[in-house]
Amino acid sequence: MSTSEDPEIVIIGCGVSGIAAAHRLVKAGYRHVRILEATGRSGGRIKTAALGNTITEIGAAYIHGPTEKNPLFCLARDYGLLPPEALNPENQAVDVDEDPPLVPNWFSSSGQRLSAESMEPAEELFREILDNASKFQNPQNTSWKSLGHFMRTKAQNQAAERWKDEDETTRQLLLSAFSTMLKFECCGSATHSMDDIDLAGFSMFESLRGVDCTLPRGFERLIENLMSELPSDLVTYNCPVRCVHWSNTEGGLSPVTVECENGERIAADHVIVTVPLGYLKKHHSTLFHPPLPAHKLKSIETLGFGTCDKIFVEFESPWWDADCEIIYLVWEDEATVSDQVSDVSKSWIRKLVTFTVHKPSEKGSHVLCGWICGHEAEYMETLPEEKVRESITKLVRTFTGNSAITPKRILCSRWFTDPWTYGSYCHPAIGCTAEDLKNMMEPLPSQETLSQPLQVLFAGEATHPYFYSTVHGAILTGWREADRLITHY
Repeated sequence: MSTSEDPEIVIIGCGVSGIAAAHRLVKAGYRHVRILEATGRSGGRIKTAALGNTITEIGAAYIHGPTEKNPLFCLARDYGLLPPEALNPENQAVDVDEDPPLVPNWFSSSGQRLSAESMEPAEELFREILDNASKFQNPQNTSWKSLGHFMRTKAQNQAAERWKDEDETTRQLLLSAFSTMLKFECCGSATHSMDDIDLAGFSMFESLRGVDCTLPRGFERLIENLMSELPSDLVTYNCPVRCVHWSNTEGGLSPVTVECENGERIAADHVIVTVPLGYLKKHHSTLFHPPLPAHKLKSIETLGFGTCDKIFVEFESPWWDADCEIIYLVWEDEATVSDQVSDVSKSWIRKLVTFTVHKPSEKGSHVLCGWICGHEAEYMETLPEEKVRESITKLVRTFTGNSAITPKRILCSRWFTDPWTYGSYCHPAIGCTAEDLKNMMEPLPSQETLSQPLQVLFAGEATHPYFYSTVHGAILTGWREADRLITHY
């Protein structure tokens, strides 16, 4: 341990959790704090872009649960980044469980507009089953193999009972609408299929009150504000880390040596690792020396990490209602309730069944955000933009029955092929328990050893026990690890 109480602290990753940790440490008076960032920018999976004159979020888009209990909401409010409605006390008091009531437009694959009223029974059934799943607490003696198995079985059984007086065509259409919502729900967990989500694990997530809101001027404004309060030379950009040598394996005076790709070796008392779980899964064997303990490795492997991509599409004029907030596409030829497609390379576009309507940042801007996840999103990332645009054009024309509609331009996120993320965010995969999330945030070396404590600490959304996959979870983990060091000293 440094005899002085001003230790050398290195933070790997300048995403929001790394920035949050640096903030906390610098404000507490620590002078030897340094962030190493592999890319040329701050923000990590917070990334704002533009399609024409419309602000788009390539990464994080929403403040989930905008209330006083949400640190992200409080920061955005203090920086003056929120829209007026988000500051409304009524907005903060509503409990929508991260599922705000949006005004829908429904279209079918036969080119028909479906009334929202006729689709309500499917929506109600879906919300009810999902709500029951999120309260499921008993992992023992369950016959359910996964969240997907639970939802599909419940849907088939309850539909047969509830809609027994409907004709076969109506029943089938409602079940197809259920499939649409199931595919969209996969995006919320960044998973290929709900069959990959642990039913008991799903209930570990906790949502906050309040109707989700966005930052009208872009999420990157938050990063800019946070960075402006840190010393300008605190971050070294374009500086990937090759290996964290801990437990004094390098034989120096400091317990940890951070070896960078450029050959630089940095001696440190503590290192806070904030890299995404996708990167950790791929590189843990070379990133740490000695290797991570077995129980931590098992948890890194067990916790899921998947891809959720967005395809922003700009149109000359809207083909949806003026008050519409979300568009659902229903494939009528899918006989069973399913959230996967049979042939990814031929039918990947069938996974894109939902568009959210972008609030125009200026008059005459008509932009939708299409949501796609799993292997279908991964496949989409391999295609040239023109191919994606062709598929979107065909999709919209099929569902509207209007062969004249042509997108002006598109913009795609590509999180799976990003070499610093390999996906979007984490989810509780089959077999994942609270113990795994506890292992994710455990510092090295473990407490039983006699060597210097808190050499390597872990932060990031995948290390929060119940706010995983969120920006507020990422912020809280950065603060948590900084506080761990501050308390230690």
